[in-house]
Amino acid sequence: MRSYETLFIVRPGLDEEATKAVIEKFSDLLKEQGAKIDSVEEWGMRRLAYEINKLREGYYVVINFQAKPEAVAELERVFGISGDILRYIVVNRDEKAS
Repeated sequence: MRSYETLFIVRPGLDEEATKAVIEKFSDLLKEQGAKIDSVEEWGMRRLAYEINKLREGYYVVINFQAKPEAVAELERVFGISGDILRYIVVNRDEKAS
């Protein structure tokens, strides 16, 4: 298993409960794929550097986890089709990868 970090921006306008549900959805997806979640950091609502779909803010979340590459591929696939995610990035944190 490799170490990864993902940062994603949840669409603003969702109530607190819906935002928590979106974060939990992706955490559960990783667990289902056999990943081990190290930490989930909610950075909260922040102003975007530029407009995305006419939105100026987003709710930032960072998840550090260990998983196989197949789990990361599935995570990226679901990020791509989710209407609640504005942007996402997944980065390999392994020391050997740099």
